[in-house]
Amino acid sequence: MDTHSILTDDFGIQDDEIERLAAGLGAAADSVGLLDVAYTEVGSPVGALILAATERGLVRVAFDSTPLDQVLDELAVSVGARLMRAPSRFDIAERQLGEYFSGARREFQLSLDWRLATGFRLEVQRYLPHITYGSTASYAEVAQGVGNPKAVRAVGTACAKNPLPIVVPCHRVVRSDGSLGNYAGGQEAKRELLALEGSR
Repeated sequence: MDTHSILTDDFGIQDDEIERLAAGLGAAADSVGLLDVAYTEVGSPVGALILAATERGLVRVAFDSTPLDQVLDELAVSVGARLMRAPSRFDIAERQLGEYFSGARREFQLSLDWRLATGFRLEVQRYLPHITYGSTASYAEVAQGVGNPKAVRAVGTACAKNPLPIVVPCHRVVRSDGSLGNYAGGQEAKRELLALEGSR
């Protein structure tokens, strides 16, 4: 039996009270530097998003198509094992995401922790914010943009492995024929994001 079940079944503590206690514990741990990764979940027009951050900045954005446990397991291996829900670390990110989805924000101004990407993937992902709001670029154009025009397939992989979708806008990369191509959040989410931005 897990801790949550013990608290609800044996002690009769309600889910919302457990969430409140966990958030308070996470904030306390964060304030004294005991967390490797803080995380939270926020709603959005393209479904719930999991946000994770280190002391350096936002390190992971995941769609709800990826289970929370899987995201946390991956972060524990690649970043650090001290993970807790600490929503207070995400006040600015949550506000900026809200502004983006309301159409009031075109660029994110957030500290990012790029440690989940290396090499050519990192190079591509750092290039993606240069594709401006309301525009798209093909995988071939991105390959050209990073100075490696033959690496079209590798650009596709870099977009697929983008640890910070939406904030790092891999949704603005489409196929040369204008079709959407794949997206971590699903094609419908990609279509909605491009429609939100009024992409040509």
